[in-house]
Amino acid sequence: MSSSLSTVVRNHLAALRMLLVFTVITGIAYPLLITGVAQAAFSGQANGSLVKQNGKVVGSSLLGQNFNLPKKNPNDANEVAKPDPKWFQPRPSAGGYDPLASGASNLGPNNADLIKTIKERKAAVAAFDGVPASKVPADAVTASGSGLDPDISTAYAYEQVARVAKNRGIDPSIVNKLVADNTHSRALGFLGEEYVNVVELNLALANVK
Repeated sequence: MSSSLSTVVRNHLAALRMLLVFTVITGIAYPLLITGVAQAAFSGQANGSLVKQNGKVVGSSLLGQNFNLPKKNPNDANEVAKPDPKWFQPRPSAGGYDPLASGASNLGPNNADLIKTIKERKAAVAAFDGVPASKVPADAVTASGSGLDPDISTAYAYEQVARVAKNRGIDPSIVNKLVADNTHSRALGFLGEEYVNVVELNLALANVK
């Protein structure tokens, strides 16, 4: 009986030692190693791909944000914010680019409400950018699955050039170059399409004197 009890105790102690060893390895040593490698080799990405202006954090290149005019009454929850014509605009967001409200509308492509919303958005974008409705790209009127996508198509970026240049009183060629300079290639050279990060583009725009 005592021999059997001793065996049980030894087995439990061995199991406990194993638990402690693997806790140290996988719960402490490995995370510290990965964190160290990430900070050394990919510091920007590891810290959230933060975007700074004059030393102040103004956003993240991984998260889209609104570029709207200030509300006349900030305390009025019913007042609809209007897009600022001096900035490039992102694609729509079901959650208003609130990181705490990430998600899509969950409406299918044949949903009557979604179809109506897209038509209204297309008319609004066409009027805002001064282009025919037929020239409005799909990403200008449809939200991403997360509602936080910071990227737009090059077509939508170039569509906004004339409006941004006019409202800022600068040469359109300067704004065109900004779009070209901030255009990202396809992933691995063949996946997806070229795209423009709106947060990065607007930061470059803010630095134009």
